Amino acid sequence: MKQLILLLLTTVLANANERIIALSPSINEIIFALDAGDKVIANTEYSLYPPESVKLPKVGGYFSPSLEKIVVLKPSLVIMQENNHKLSLKLERLGIKTKIIKIDTLANIKDAITQIGTIVDKKEEAKKIVENINSGLRELQNIIDEKKILIVFGRNKELAKNVFVAGQNLYFDEIINESNNTNALQSTRKGQPILNMENIIACNPDIVLLLARYQNDGITNEGLIEPWLKLPISAAKTKAIYINDNIYAGLPSDRLVLFLKDFRNVLEDYKIKSSQNNAKN
Repeated sequence: MKQLILLLLTTVLANANERIIALSPSINEIIFALDAGDKVIANTEYSLYPPESVKLPKVGGYFSPSLEKIVVLKPSLVIMQENNHKLSLKLERLGIKTKIIKIDTLANIKDAITQIGTIVDKKEEAKKIVENINSGLRELQNIIDEKKILIVFGRNKELAKNVFVAGQNLYFDEIINESNNTNALQSTRKGQPILNMENIIACNPDIVLLLARYQNDGITNEGLIEPWLKLPISAAKTKAIYINDNIYAGLPSDRLVLFLKDFRNVLEDYKIKSSQNNAKN
């Protein structure tokens, strides 16, 4: 019994003294969502949410964290994604613990939340977040089905080339499938799919969703939608071009539930539009 009590006390003290550096905005958001933000001693340049994250020391960018800055801060743990694998090896050789998580699929996102919840002793909070994500996915069903949906990244003024879209390698594809619809782009490419105008027309999506994080670049949302309305695709004919300019739209964190709500609104709006068009015909 004494040994068990000692083990529990040791675990509690270890968690209380945890000094974590989060090497991606998603990881940072998850830790704060678990009510463990007080354990984060540093993060990266683009860790902007929640607001208190901005005030924390920065150790570089998502793809270029500084080994020197990390070591100086003396973390007890550095949590990162796979792109920082080489950095992980260097830190481990210096005696600094690291944890690599994957957040490319829905299963991995939920698993990452669970793993981090265990690390910061917030298992119940993690369980609740995962339940909310599962609930959000269920709410996508029975709205519309068998429609081809194209999810596009970035603020594209022109569509001639370099249009980044969600392929089968990201969780967005799974979200579309969960809603009983299909990704307009069917590809076996493992990397980030990049389309040109001919590719887009060939996909002929029924719905286009633009994930275009707001920037002070002088381009309005209407200006981003306009080029799509000129294409000979089904989505243009029914004006089913939607835009989501929220920062969280492209982040696989606890705020995925917000994106799921936004996506559900798109599906519901398309359903209304379809009903109105059918009534006119």
